[in-house]
Amino acid sequence: MYDLWMVEKTGRSRADSKPVRVAIAQSAPIYLDKRASLAKALDLIQQAAKRDARLVAFGETWLAGYPAWLDVCPGAALWENSSTKDVFARLRYNSLVVPGEEVNALSEAARDLKIAIVIGANERVDAGPGNGTLYNALITISEDGRLANHHRKLVPTYTERLVWGNGDGRGLEAVPTSSGRVGGLICWEHWMPLARMAMHNSGEHIHVAIWPTVHELHQLASRHYAFEGRCFVLAVGLMMPAEDLPRELRDGAKLRPGESQWIERGGSAIIGPDTRYVLDPVFDREQLLVSDLDLTQIDREKMTFDVSGHYARPDLFRFERKYTDAK
Repeated sequence: MYDLWMVEKTGRSRADSKPVRVAIAQSAPIYLDKRASLAKALDLIQQAAKRDARLVAFGETWLAGYPAWLDVCPGAALWENSSTKDVFARLRYNSLVVPGEEVNALSEAARDLKIAIVIGANERVDAGPGNGTLYNALITISEDGRLANHHRKLVPTYTERLVWGNGDGRGLEAVPTSSGRVGGLICWEHWMPLARMAMHNSGEHIHVAIWPTVHELHQLASRHYAFEGRCFVLAVGLMMPAEDLPRELRDGAKLRPGESQWIERGGSAIIGPDTRYVLDPVFDREQLLVSDLDLTQIDREKMTFDVSGHYARPDLFRFERKYTDAK
């Protein structure tokens, strides 16, 4: 009874000295095809479970693809670009409704395999306020198949604002799983100090930081987050081959050096609460990355720094979080 209560309230039990095995699915989705991408995700989840992982994480908008064409295809952002509208229509059609059919399939897999899932998705609203807007979402499903958390990216970054709307305060928290309290932020939210503070206050053990590619600057942000939050960080990158650029916008695409094969190159890594790499960054290949985490490292590192406790100084500063709905 004690162990069950501890897991429910904190995500940890008296057995938390045992290593927790986690996985990162650094793999390309089937671009702009949510059904095929879902099938691939379910296969990767099964592979992670076979390797005894209790948590598996996917990259930013893995279902069903990141709109990299906004950055590399000239003219994509021009007013009344009919090709861009065609691509956006496919993106919208292949976006998830939460909850919905795809989430239900992921929940069933989580429950059957007893594994928690954190996955990025393009999200649409079918009816009611917000039904004309897409959102960049992060979905967490616990090992009992429950939709444990649903977060929408607070502010789309730069060109992303052409396709996604602003998110809301829902989901800015860690949720209990058998692997510990798990939370996450999306890409440049890691440079929003107050969003980070909301997450730190929720007491994360494992933070999932999802990115398109976890390049050097994103590695720095992920390592900083691990140090500041005294938690483990799964920095999760996407893989996107150049051939996935939409055919309507592919001509004249301006690829950076080294992008002839991959536009999004992964870079996934796992970082400990002391900022050291548990798993070094992996670039330019699809791979299921698996590692064991010793959560007792968090207890050791809390001695020197606790951003929500003895470094918070509530006598000088006040933090307030508003629970508002983007719709």
